[in-house]
Amino acid sequence: MNTGKNHKIVDCTVRDGGLVNNWDFSVDFVQYLYKCLNEAGIDYMEIGYKNSPKLLKGSESSGPWRSLKDDFLHDVIGEKQTTKLSALVDIGRVEVNDILPREKSLLDLIRVACYIQDVDEALKLVRQFHDRGYETTLNIMALSNVKKSHLVEAFKLISHSVVDVVYIVDSYGSLMPKDIRNLVKRFQKHLPNKRLGAHMHNNMQLGFANTLAAADNGVELLDCSVYGMGRAAGNCPTELLVAQLKNTNYSLRPVLDMIEKYMIPLRDIEEWGYLIPYMITGMLDEHPRSAMAFRNSSDKNMALQFYDMLTVPNVNS
Repeated sequence: MNTGKNHKIVDCTVRDGGLVNNWDFSVDFVQYLYKCLNEAGIDYMEIGYKNSPKLLKGSESSGPWRSLKDDFLHDVIGEKQTTKLSALVDIGRVEVNDILPREKSLLDLIRVACYIQDVDEALKLVRQFHDRGYETTLNIMALSNVKKSHLVEAFKLISHSVVDVVYIVDSYGSLMPKDIRNLVKRFQKHLPNKRLGAHMHNNMQLGFANTLAAADNGVELLDCSVYGMGRAAGNCPTELLVAQLKNTNYSLRPVLDMIEKYMIPLRDIEEWGYLIPYMITGMLDEHPRSAMAFRNSSDKNMALQFYDMLTVPNVNS
C-alpha cells in the first residue's frame, strides 16, 4: 500500500455527525474533540457548516454548528492550534458576504458541496472564497449516479478553475473499491493538476475500504469521523484511518480518549452506523432518506418489509 505521509486527514465529526443529532453538540464536546484531534495530529477538523441562517429552512431549531458565526467560533476555539479548521457550504444556502476574509476568520478551508449539474455555480463560489484567501475544495456529491459524459463536461470547467482539491464523494455508500479506483484514475486523467479528496459513506461497510482504495491510488485528503458518526450509516471511522495509515505522525490514543469520553455515551442516545435499511439503499444506489424515515417508524426493524417497499412493484398498493 502507498498510504502514508502524503495524505491528510479531514475529520468531519461535527459537520457530518450533525446530520444525526441536528448539530446539537455541546461546546464542551467540540472543544474536547478539537483538543483530541490536535493531539492525534489530525490535519483538518470540519467544525460545521458556514451556510447562512436566512437561507436555511428550520435553522432556528438546529445547533450552532449548522450555520457557524465567527464570533461564536472564536469563543469556542479560543487559541488556534495545529489542526486547521474547515467548514462546508451548500449551493443556494450561503450568502457570500457572510464569509469573512481569511485573515479575520479562524477557518482555513471552505469546501463547496454540489451535485454535478451545479458545478459551474459551485466554482463561482470557490473563486470568491479563493479570492478571500481560503483553501478550497469542490465536493461533487452522488457520483454513483453521474453519467460519464456529464462528468467529462464538469472536468472541463474544473480544470480551468482555482479550486485546490476536488472530492470524490460516495454519497449513497454504494460504490465498491474497484469503482473508487476507476473514478480516481478518471479524475487524475482529466484533472492532472488538481489534488484529490475522498468522502465515503458506510452503507455497505465499505467506507474504510473505499477510503484506503482512494489513498492507495494517490488521493490526498481523506475524510472520516470519530466512531464513524455521520448521516445514516456514517463515514469512514477516524480511528481506523489513524491506525492504518503508515509512515505518519498520527496518534491513535487521543482519538480513543474522545470515543471513550463522548462518543460511546452519545451512541447510546443517537443512532448511526451500519444497519440493514441503510445497506439496502446503498445496494440500490439510492439516497438513504427513505431508510432514515423507516428507522424513525414503529416498523424500524422490519428489514424484509423495507426491502419489499423498495424493490417489489405495487407493494404499497
